[in-house]
Amino acid sequence: MLTYEPTLETAHTYPTIGETEVEFFQENGYLIVHNALSGAEVEELRRDAVHICRGDAGDIRGVTRALPGETDDDVMQRYLCIHFPHKLSDIMCKYLAHPVIVDVLTHVIGPDVKCMQSMLFIKAAGKPGQAWHQDEDFIPTRDRSLTGAWIAMDHATVENGCLWVIPGSHKAGILWEMDDTYDARFDCTKESKGFPYRDEDAVPVEIAAGSIVFFNGYLLHRSLPNVAATGYRRSLVNHYMSASSLLPWHPPQQGEGMAVTDYRDIVMIAGNDPYAYKGITDLAVPHVRPTRNGGCANPALNLKTAE
Repeated sequence: MLTYEPTLETAHTYPTIGETEVEFFQENGYLIVHNALSGAEVEELRRDAVHICRGDAGDIRGVTRALPGETDDDVMQRYLCIHFPHKLSDIMCKYLAHPVIVDVLTHVIGPDVKCMQSMLFIKAAGKPGQAWHQDEDFIPTRDRSLTGAWIAMDHATVENGCLWVIPGSHKAGILWEMDDTYDARFDCTKESKGFPYRDEDAVPVEIAAGSIVFFNGYLLHRSLPNVAATGYRRSLVNHYMSASSLLPWHPPQQGEGMAVTDYRDIVMIAGNDPYAYKGITDLAVPHVRPTRNGGCANPALNLKTAE
């Protein structure tokens, strides 16, 4: 059972990593940094999550502004995940470049690091998980430098739907076949399949609030539903890569070749941007991740409801 609670003092000594941790990350494809955030920082993120879910941070596609009298719990239980909260929240944007994140990523990626995505998971009791996948399936980097930073805002346990990873599964450097999953334990996102690993090879990443999990973009990982009776498994998950590489995330603009297309809605968090001459564009739209309750693009994936 996780009993650690980060200190509520604003003064906090941030952990740093060395060669041992870098070697672990390279070998296993993930790294846990405990006690990365202070209790005050965790509480700041929790408060801001409520602010966002109530619709008070601005317009988010799929977010319904809270009505008078609705409790914070009423509001937060509506949402599994909100994409790109950093586009509306100065607080969420600040945590893109948290000191521990900058320290780890400049060790495992290099001196120049950019961020292109944030996701705020609320995952209340009863909400689904996400099936086996690799993040590079969704955010394609040319140099395989994609790295996620998963900030735990609550204790993440097997019961409430923590991450599961298959250590070393990033080493093959293969993006496995993907297909729709009809397993109601998971959201609408496609599932990786055909890989030479078993569910039994996976390990749960149970961590205390205030910890950060870093994972390689080729690492196979998933999460199961939150089956706790009450509560949440809140987390802020950001994605990063080397700023020296182009990011062909969206289709090329007219007259542009695929080889040089470069997604420029980014935030630099360390070092220099070699492509700063291209400028920054405002493309990402904050939105709610769809679930099987009528939100899947493929209607066959939505849960059947009683007539």
